[in-house]
Amino acid sequence: MKSLLLYFFCFFISLNVLAQKVILKGLVTSQNEPVENVTVKILGSNGSTKSNTAGNYQFNNLASGNYDLIFSGIGYQSKRIKVLLKGDTALVNADLLSLSSNLNDVVITGVNRATQLRKSPVPIAVISRKSMDQNVNTNLIEAIVKGVPGVTAVTTGPNVSKPFIRGLGYNRVLTLYDGLRQEGQQWGDEHGIEVDEYGITRVEVVKGPASLTYGSDALAGVINMIPYTPNFENGKLKGDFTANYQSNNGMIGSSIGLAYIKNDWKYTFRATGKTAHNYENKIDGLVYGTGFREYNLSASARVDKTWGFSKTAITYYDNLMEIPDGSRDSLSRKFTRQVLDNGDDIKNRPIVLESDLNSYSINPLHQHIQHYRFYNTSQFKFGASDLNILIGGQQSVRREYNHPTVPSQAGLYVVLNTFNYDLKYNLPDFAGIESTLGVNGMYQGNRSKAATDFPIPDYDLFDIGAFYFAKKSMGKVDISGGIRLDRRNINWNEFYVGTDVQTGFGKQVSATDATGKLQFPSFNKNYYGLSGSLGFTYNISEKLLVKANIARGYRAPNITEIGSNGLDPGAHIVYLGNRTFKPEFNLQEDIGIIAYLKDADISMELFNNNIENYIYQSRLTDADGNPVVIVPGNLTYQYQQSKARLYGAEVSVNLHPMAMKWLSFNNSLAYIVGLNQNQELLSKHGREAKYLPFIPPLQVRTEIKATAQKPIGIFDKPYIKIDAAFFGDQDKFYALDNTETFTAGYTLINGGIGSTLKSKKGKTFCDIFIQADNIFNVAYQSNLNRLKYFEYYNQSPNGRSGIYNMGRNFSFKVIVPI
Repeated sequence: MKSLLLYFFCFFISLNVLAQKVILKGLVTSQNEPVENVTVKILGSNGSTKSNTAGNYQFNNLASGNYDLIFSGIGYQSKRIKVLLKGDTALVNADLLSLSSNLNDVVITGVNRATQLRKSPVPIAVISRKSMDQNVNTNLIEAIVKGVPGVTAVTTGPNVSKPFIRGLGYNRVLTLYDGLRQEGQQWGDEHGIEVDEYGITRVEVVKGPASLTYGSDALAGVINMIPYTPNFENGKLKGDFTANYQSNNGMIGSSIGLAYIKNDWKYTFRATGKTAHNYENKIDGLVYGTGFREYNLSASARVDKTWGFSKTAITYYDNLMEIPDGSRDSLSRKFTRQVLDNGDDIKNRPIVLESDLNSYSINPLHQHIQHYRFYNTSQFKFGASDLNILIGGQQSVRREYNHPTVPSQAGLYVVLNTFNYDLKYNLPDFAGIESTLGVNGMYQGNRSKAATDFPIPDYDLFDIGAFYFAKKSMGKVDISGGIRLDRRNINWNEFYVGTDVQTGFGKQVSATDATGKLQFPSFNKNYYGLSGSLGFTYNISEKLLVKANIARGYRAPNITEIGSNGLDPGAHIVYLGNRTFKPEFNLQEDIGIIAYLKDADISMELFNNNIENYIYQSRLTDADGNPVVIVPGNLTYQYQQSKARLYGAEVSVNLHPMAMKWLSFNNSLAYIVGLNQNQELLSKHGREAKYLPFIPPLQVRTEIKATAQKPIGIFDKPYIKIDAAFFGDQDKFYALDNTETFTAGYTLINGGIGSTLKSKKGKTFCDIFIQADNIFNVAYQSNLNRLKYFEYYNQSPNGRSGIYNMGRNFSFKVIVPI
């Protein structure tokens, strides 16, 4: 009997053990940082889950026993772990190795779902925070120019750089902040991007028409500036303090960023300040009117749930920036300043005092730019599909003070309000096809306030576009493409300008005012655009790819091209628009070959871009060929429209020998030709009208860098590098009416060192970066430097014309973790 009872006791105990369920959980990391969206699969079963934003994963109700776990994620090497589950809870952590090839990097720009770079047929480049820190720059766009072949910038001093992609800029390059269109009167020459450079952790650059996804203004490409999103353990407060000093213009910058995670919520905050006096070169000395003072604030809150996520963010940008005009004494070549409005004589202005050239005070003739942004981006998951919604409002306020006798009176004062909307629905996969339906656009209104100059009318703009995008992988081939239809309406009412009898300045008046004249007749027009793309990637092997893409882009004329009729004080240019302009359309073909070999990364990209109705600036001259002067001391430009063609190549050869892991040798080449196909001008003026304006010359960049593979005392992975940037002569320029002139080539040598400083226990003290740009203090003028053309005399005593670029500059940057 006792034996029978013992048997039943053991039987029930064994049943209880067999029925016991185990919880399996763990943390997925890479280089000690949590990794989200990694798939964790139990081999031989249908059981799988994904790591959350904190890197955690969990399985419930698993039976005891032996299992094989597979961890896999885009951009990481898969990992297999054998585990024995017993007891109540099992903890299995996994540290994944990042794939060295950036072909496996995940991009979000120009596509509709997070996509591996290798699967996109459109040329896309990615710049990391680390790369931007190691190439210390005067502004964010300059960092992108150094890091991406084919990207250049038109500059107006050290604080204004307008991005150009493959020779096209202004409204043809769409800049995004966290996926939201950046709207800030970007039609102007001296209008920057209004973003805090210290708050950007990653930049993605699309080279080529992206109208399919974004509509008008992405004819040349897209630059998406992505702010920091925290990804660390729950309940922690972390951050950083950045201090930056640059010797040439005395630039002092500081920024503090904080991030906090509490359960499903992530919070960020950043405050930044920068100030600088005039920059210097050995030809001009200190260049009067190039100082600035900039402030930034930003904050965000994001919640992640099983249904998706929602992020709300707000940013504020405030910049006081001086307005250079280049006026000088004719003999000494010292800079002079305007002190009178009426009766001003450019050739008899007083010389600027040395104390004013070195001062951090902002001079009375300056711009005050403010930009406010508030937006929400959310994703809602519905099983195998999801809906993504982005809505945002932004306001750009621009004042340009150009009256020395009444310094508080703005010459230009415009307020631009924009509401953006973007909806994308990612449909469930069908037969292996990933597809997206989307609609996006904006409503915009621009209003002049108490100003004296009115280069553009008060206008309203409404934009809407719908698209369909699809992609499919078929073995070694990835195919993607789609189609889009856009409609944009621009309209304004009659706008009259009269004279203020007390000041003699201009002012906006009603139609009944006796002093008024009609500056802008009323206007109402719709612009339509049909765009699309089709491309493929052929994965010859894991390390060798061929990409090809053909895309049609669309851009409606911007407000200054169709509506301008007046002086832009900050640009010192009178613009004349054309109300009959048609939208621009382009057809671009791209082909690229990319190889990621054992000791080298090699890529070559070729493009051919044909544009219908291309719009460009040209100086206005009279019948005798003399410049037309409407406002004394200011150039006059009128807009032209014709066919155009751009073609070129970008080549990168980056060597990283496995036998010398401490060494890297990176090289790139970019070459672009822009041809004006206006047959009437060509037949009349020949070579003077052959080329397009603002086309960069041949550029070659080379960098050799040594990075220690082991700590040296407190220095963790210190590096030293030297690089050279070679710019060829630009003899292919738009010479008609002296719109552009020949630009001599030059070579700049730069160098840098840096390291992370850590304690013996591995605690990080700070990151330090020291950079020297233009080490040999070369005097040069970039053909994309607008200040090159700020010259009032036909001849000068030293044979130099215009203003030169920045001379030697040492930069010191320290980032201290909090």
